[in-house]
Amino acid sequence: MSNQVMNMQQLRALARLTFGNAVSRVYLGLVLAVSVFVAVDTLFVSHDDASFAGVWVFFLAAPTVFLFLLGSSMAGADAGGPAWFVYLALAVSVLVQACALGWFSRLLRGPRRSSPAHPQGA
Repeated sequence: MSNQVMNMQQLRALARLTFGNAVSRVYLGLVLAVSVFVAVDTLFVSHDDASFAGVWVFFLAAPTVFLFLLGSSMAGADAGGPAWFVYLALAVSVLVQACALGWFSRLLRGPRRSSPAHPQGA
């Protein structure tokens, strides 16, 4: 088997862990719903003071997003780095956690057992 075929199989397995199970999909749906709420709150609702709605996205992306932001501040960036880096850190953190949730749910279910073949009349 060539390396390219093995890499494609590993990529498919990783995508299945991240997007192909109910636990990861629920998590990703929750993150999407909260992100839409934050976007609507930021763009269309006027506040006398600053809104803390964006904090909920960070709560859902914790703890990995804080590791990325800590790494960027250790590399010399000010206050988490530029805005594009914060958004990228949020997106990567959510994907890493969706993959981890998929792996954990597969671990709890145990290995897949194929059903034994039964004769037609049995």
